[in-house]
Amino acid sequence: MVTSVYDSERLAAAYAFDRPPVHQQILGSARLGRRADRALDVGCGAGLSTAALAPLAQRVIGLEAVPAMLAHCGTVAPQARFVVGVAERLPFGAGMFDLVTAAGSLNYADLTPALSEIARVLAPGGRFLLYDFSEGRRSTDGDALADWFAAFERRFPWPAGWRPLDPRELPLARCGLRLLDYADIELRLPTTFDDYLRYTVSGINVDTAITRGACSAEEARDWCRETLAEVFATGDMTVVIPGYLATLSRTGTGGGV
Repeated sequence: MVTSVYDSERLAAAYAFDRPPVHQQILGSARLGRRADRALDVGCGAGLSTAALAPLAQRVIGLEAVPAMLAHCGTVAPQARFVVGVAERLPFGAGMFDLVTAAGSLNYADLTPALSEIARVLAPGGRFLLYDFSEGRRSTDGDALADWFAAFERRFPWPAGWRPLDPRELPLARCGLRLLDYADIELRLPTTFDDYLRYTVSGINVDTAITRGACSAEEARDWCRETLAEVFATGDMTVVIPGYLATLSRTGTGGGV
């Protein structure tokens, strides 16, 4: 997995405390028959996606490839257990989990071994929820935020390594998985100026610019604060975050979670 850009204490804190509650909303839309016994969150980052599994599972484990990202996991998800490891070599026994999730993490993985490993640890009748979401680039209140975000991306380019992923085009059958359901999702989050400022400054593109010495953390925050002020001049706005949720199972298995 390409993970070096996430090896940052600053990014770990930002992901733990400055991101919007997107995981809860997406996972809340999953159609699961019952609460899982054991759940695994593959590529859990700072732990927000793991914390969002609490209503869906009795016991939850978050797996993350970059130890630095787990700096605040005990605060973010105190009831969960966390393990350092990679999706391509899951350190768990076969059929151990009746719920597995991955939120954007497989975009960095070697897909065939990662998917095969998820199928291996998924219990018969269990479910694999694969989901992701984009940045909050626009609002329902006009074009000002979209225009600002375009300038923001020019000022702070995204680092290499991430690649788009469509669950409907994955090599599922040869990995022992099948797609049960797919849904596009559009979240609409009421957002204050301060919330959006913290959110944008928490991005990996900003952290990469700071790490490379293109600017300081204070300079990045000042640029975002000054340029965003006019966008939020009339008050709070509703930010649109598009995403998707795919529900998968092992091949040859029936109902379950």
